[in-house]
Amino acid sequence: MFTGIVATVGRITQLSRRGDAMRMAIDSAGLDLSDVALGDSIAVSGPCLTVVEFGARHFAVDVSTETLARTTLGARQVGDAVNLEKALRLTDRLGGHLVSGHIDGIGSVVKREPLNDYIRWVVRVPGELAHYLAFKGSVAIDGVSLTVNGVDGDTFDVLTIPHTLERTTLGALSAGAAVNIEVDLIARYIERMLSKTQAPAGGGITLASLAEAGFGAGPAS
Repeated sequence: MFTGIVATVGRITQLSRRGDAMRMAIDSAGLDLSDVALGDSIAVSGPCLTVVEFGARHFAVDVSTETLARTTLGARQVGDAVNLEKALRLTDRLGGHLVSGHIDGIGSVVKREPLNDYIRWVVRVPGELAHYLAFKGSVAIDGVSLTVNGVDGDTFDVLTIPHTLERTTLGALSAGAAVNIEVDLIARYIERMLSKTQAPAGGGITLASLAEAGFGAGPAS
Protein backbone atom coordinates (compact mmCIF):
# COMPACT_ATOMS: atom_id res chain seq x y z
CA MET A 1 0.00 0.00 0.00
CA PHE A 2 1.01 3.59 -0.66
CA THR A 3 -0.26 7.11 0.08
CA GLY A 4 0.16 8.86 -3.26
CA ILE A 5 2.69 11.26 -1.72
CA VAL A 6 5.65 11.06 -4.08
CA ALA A 7 9.02 10.98 -2.31
CA THR A 8 11.19 11.93 -5.28
CA VAL A 9 11.48 11.81 -9.05
CA GLY A 10 13.86 9.16 -10.34
CA ARG A 11 15.04 8.42 -13.84
CA ILE A 12 15.12 5.23 -15.89
CA THR A 13 18.73 4.26 -16.64
CA GLN A 14 18.31 0.90 -18.37
CA LEU A 15 15.62 -1.25 -19.97
CA SER A 16 16.30 -4.92 -20.65
CA ARG A 17 13.82 -7.22 -22.38
CA ARG A 18 13.25 -10.57 -20.68
CA GLY A 19 10.94 -12.45 -22.99
CA ASP A 20 7.67 -10.53 -22.93
CA ALA A 21 8.62 -8.80 -19.66
CA MET A 22 11.07 -5.97 -18.95
CA ARG A 23 13.72 -5.31 -16.32
CA MET A 24 13.86 -1.62 -15.50
CA ALA A 25 16.80 -0.01 -13.69
CA ILE A 26 16.10 3.32 -12.02
CA ASP A 27 18.32 6.04 -10.57
CA SER A 28 16.65 6.60 -7.20
CA ALA A 29 17.57 10.31 -7.10
CA GLY A 30 18.23 10.47 -3.37
CA LEU A 31 15.40 8.18 -2.29
CA ASP A 32 16.57 6.54 0.93
CA LEU A 33 17.11 2.87 0.10
CA SER A 34 18.82 2.00 3.39
CA ASP A 35 15.70 0.23 4.65
CA VAL A 36 14.85 -1.45 1.34
CA ALA A 37 15.29 -5.21 0.92
CA LEU A 38 14.93 -7.51 -2.05
CA GLY A 39 11.25 -8.21 -2.57
CA ASP A 40 10.09 -4.86 -1.20
CA SER A 41 7.58 -2.77 -3.14
CA ILE A 42 8.16 0.64 -4.71
CA ALA A 43 5.56 2.54 -6.72
CA VAL A 44 6.98 3.73 -10.04
CA SER A 45 4.68 6.41 -11.50
CA GLY A 46 1.77 4.51 -10.00
CA PRO A 47 2.31 0.77 -10.51
CA CYS A 48 3.50 -1.22 -7.49
CA LEU A 49 6.69 -3.05 -8.52
CA THR A 50 8.98 -5.50 -6.70
CA VAL A 51 12.63 -4.64 -6.08
CA VAL A 52 14.86 -7.35 -7.54
CA GLU A 53 18.18 -5.52 -7.26
CA PHE A 54 19.41 -2.35 -5.57
CA GLY A 55 22.44 -0.31 -4.57
CA ALA A 56 23.08 2.99 -2.82
CA ARG A 57 21.45 5.11 -5.54
CA HIS A 58 19.64 2.72 -7.81
CA PHE A 59 17.23 -0.18 -7.87
CA ALA A 60 15.80 -2.52 -10.49
CA VAL A 61 12.33 -3.98 -10.94
CA ASP A 62 10.82 -6.55 -13.27
CA VAL A 63 7.76 -5.29 -15.15
CA SER A 64 5.38 -8.04 -16.23
CA THR A 65 3.70 -8.32 -19.62
CA GLU A 66 0.37 -7.38 -18.01
CA THR A 67 1.80 -4.23 -16.42
CA LEU A 68 3.52 -3.20 -19.65
CA ALA A 69 0.23 -3.56 -21.52
CA ARG A 70 -2.08 -1.92 -18.99
CA THR A 71 0.04 1.03 -17.82
CA THR A 72 2.19 3.72 -19.40
CA LEU A 73 5.37 1.84 -18.41
CA GLY A 74 5.21 -0.05 -21.69
CA ALA A 75 6.01 3.19 -23.53
CA ARG A 76 8.81 4.39 -21.23
CA GLN A 77 12.29 5.05 -22.55
CA VAL A 78 15.74 5.33 -20.97
CA GLY A 79 16.06 8.82 -19.49
CA ASP A 80 12.36 9.19 -18.67
CA ALA A 81 11.49 10.64 -15.27
CA VAL A 82 9.29 8.57 -12.91
CA ASN A 83 7.56 9.28 -9.61
CA LEU A 84 8.87 7.13 -6.74
CA GLU A 85 7.26 6.17 -3.44
CA LYS A 86 8.26 3.39 -1.05
CA ALA A 87 5.54 1.20 0.43
CA LEU A 88 3.58 2.57 3.38
CA ARG A 89 4.51 1.43 6.89
CA LEU A 90 1.82 1.18 9.56
CA THR A 91 3.54 3.93 11.56
CA ASP A 92 3.68 6.40 8.64
CA ARG A 93 1.43 9.43 8.22
CA LEU A 94 -1.30 8.92 5.64
CA GLY A 95 -0.85 12.26 3.92
CA GLY A 96 -2.69 11.41 0.71
CA HIS A 97 -5.14 8.51 0.48
CA LEU A 98 -4.86 4.74 0.42
CA VAL A 99 -3.31 3.76 -2.91
CA SER A 100 -2.77 0.11 -3.85
CA GLY A 101 -0.42 0.59 -6.79
CA HIS A 102 -2.75 -1.48 -8.99
CA ILE A 103 -3.50 0.66 -12.04
CA ASP A 104 -7.10 0.61 -13.26
CA GLY A 105 -6.47 2.09 -16.68
CA ILE A 106 -4.68 4.65 -18.80
CA GLY A 107 -6.13 8.14 -18.95
CA SER A 108 -5.40 11.01 -21.32
CA VAL A 109 -4.78 14.66 -20.43
CA VAL A 110 -7.41 16.71 -22.26
CA LYS A 111 -6.42 20.16 -21.00
CA ARG A 112 -3.67 21.87 -19.01
CA GLU A 113 -4.99 25.22 -17.76
CA PRO A 114 -2.80 27.63 -15.75
CA LEU A 115 -4.62 29.32 -12.86
CA ASN A 116 -2.16 31.73 -11.23
CA ASP A 117 0.41 29.39 -9.59
CA TYR A 118 -1.83 26.35 -9.96
CA ILE A 119 -2.57 24.08 -12.88
CA ARG A 120 -6.05 22.75 -13.59
CA TRP A 121 -6.02 19.44 -15.41
CA VAL A 122 -8.88 17.84 -17.29
CA VAL A 123 -8.34 14.12 -17.75
CA ARG A 124 -10.36 11.57 -19.73
CA VAL A 125 -10.58 8.03 -18.39
CA PRO A 126 -11.86 4.78 -19.95
CA GLY A 127 -15.65 4.74 -19.74
CA GLU A 128 -15.79 1.83 -17.31
CA LEU A 129 -13.85 3.85 -14.72
CA ALA A 130 -15.93 7.03 -14.84
CA HIS A 131 -18.51 5.93 -12.24
CA TYR A 132 -15.77 5.47 -9.62
CA LEU A 133 -14.97 9.19 -9.71
CA ALA A 134 -16.84 11.57 -7.43
CA PHE A 135 -16.73 15.26 -6.53
CA LYS A 136 -14.15 15.72 -3.73
CA GLY A 137 -13.22 12.05 -3.98
CA SER A 138 -9.66 10.80 -4.44
CA VAL A 139 -7.78 9.66 -7.52
CA ALA A 140 -4.14 8.83 -8.22
CA ILE A 141 -2.54 10.11 -11.43
CA ASP A 142 0.88 8.60 -12.14
CA GLY A 143 1.02 7.69 -8.46
CA VAL A 144 0.15 11.18 -7.20
CA SER A 145 -2.79 11.50 -4.79
CA LEU A 146 -5.19 14.23 -5.94
CA THR A 147 -8.69 15.47 -5.13
CA VAL A 148 -11.38 15.38 -7.80
CA ASN A 149 -12.84 18.86 -8.29
CA GLY A 150 -15.45 17.94 -10.86
CA VAL A 151 -16.73 15.08 -13.01
CA ASP A 152 -18.34 15.38 -16.44
CA GLY A 153 -19.09 12.08 -18.15
CA ASP A 154 -15.79 10.30 -18.71
CA THR A 155 -13.66 13.35 -17.79
CA PHE A 156 -12.69 14.79 -14.43
CA ASP A 157 -10.61 17.76 -13.32
CA VAL A 158 -8.05 18.28 -10.56
CA LEU A 159 -5.86 21.14 -9.36
CA THR A 160 -2.14 20.82 -8.62
CA ILE A 161 -0.28 23.20 -6.34
CA PRO A 162 3.25 24.48 -7.13
CA HIS A 163 4.85 21.99 -4.71
CA THR A 164 3.29 19.04 -6.56
CA LEU A 165 4.30 20.47 -9.93
CA GLU A 166 7.90 20.85 -8.76
CA ARG A 167 8.25 17.54 -6.90
CA THR A 168 6.54 15.15 -9.33
CA THR A 169 6.46 14.47 -13.06
CA LEU A 170 3.05 16.14 -13.39
CA GLY A 171 4.66 19.52 -14.02
CA ALA A 172 6.04 18.25 -17.34
CA LEU A 173 2.74 16.91 -18.67
CA SER A 174 0.87 18.52 -21.54
CA ALA A 175 -2.42 17.92 -23.36
CA GLY A 176 -2.45 14.51 -25.00
CA ALA A 177 -0.17 12.86 -22.45
CA ALA A 178 -1.07 9.35 -21.29
CA VAL A 179 -1.25 8.87 -17.51
CA ASN A 180 -1.76 5.96 -15.13
CA ILE A 181 -5.09 6.14 -13.30
CA GLU A 182 -5.97 4.43 -10.03
CA VAL A 183 -9.46 5.12 -8.76
CA ASP A 184 -10.36 5.31 -5.07
CA LEU A 185 -9.94 1.91 -3.41
CA ILE A 186 -12.98 2.50 -1.21
CA ALA A 187 -15.22 3.06 -4.25
CA ARG A 188 -14.20 -0.32 -5.64
CA TYR A 189 -14.97 -2.10 -2.37
CA ILE A 190 -18.37 -0.42 -2.08
CA GLU A 191 -19.24 -1.55 -5.59
CA ARG A 192 -18.17 -5.10 -4.78
CA MET A 193 -20.24 -5.16 -1.60
CA LEU A 194 -23.29 -3.78 -3.37
CA SER A 195 -22.98 -6.40 -6.09
CA LYS A 196 -23.68 -9.02 -3.40
CA THR A 197 -26.91 -7.32 -2.37
CA GLN A 198 -30.09 -6.81 -4.35
CA ALA A 199 -29.40 -4.30 -7.10
CA PRO A 200 -31.82 -1.36 -7.38
CA ALA A 201 -34.26 -1.55 -10.28
CA GLY A 202 -32.50 1.20 -12.19
CA GLY A 203 -29.02 -0.20 -11.58
CA GLY A 204 -26.08 1.67 -10.03
CA ILE A 205 -25.50 3.02 -6.52
CA THR A 206 -28.24 4.95 -4.68
CA LEU A 207 -28.62 6.33 -1.14
CA ALA A 208 -31.06 3.51 -0.42
CA SER A 209 -28.71 0.80 -1.66
CA LEU A 210 -25.84 2.27 0.36
CA ALA A 211 -28.01 2.22 3.48
CA GLU A 212 -29.01 -1.39 2.83
CA ALA A 213 -25.32 -2.28 2.59
CA GLY A 214 -24.65 -0.65 5.97
CA PHE A 215 -23.29 2.73 4.87
CA GLY A 216 -24.91 5.61 6.73
CA ALA A 217 -28.54 6.17 7.62
CA GLY A 218 -31.44 5.04 5.50
CA PRO A 219 -33.55 7.38 3.37
CA ALA A 220 -35.77 9.88 5.17
CA SER A 221 -39.38 8.74 5.57
